Amino acid sequence: MSTAKFNEGRLAQVLVAPIVSEKATMIAEKRNQVLFKVLRDATKPEIKAAVELMFKVEVESVQTVTQKGKTKKFGRSIGRRDHVKKAYVALKPGQELNFSGEAA
Repeated sequence: MSTAKFNEGRLAQVLVAPIVSEKATMIAEKRNQVLFKVLRDATKPEIKAAVELMFKVEVESVQTVTQKGKTKKFGRSIGRRDHVKKAYVALKPGQELNFSGEAA
């Protein structure tokens, strides 16, 4: 486990929420990857350490994507949704995460 370098309070905040969608489910089955919404300034080593600490699994790799916020109309005014950073976390073979029975 590589949690020694990071502050545990910070690691607890890095993972915002798991992403549960059709695409996420497909990727989980095909590539043994899990999707998370993460803080925008989170680094790959931080994300890896956070997942290993919170879920007690071994992480093989982390890939990140920054998704730009959409411009939307709210009544008369035009606003924009927040930018979102997603992390595709690949687990080592034989490892798996289960969100259904756990309280986060």
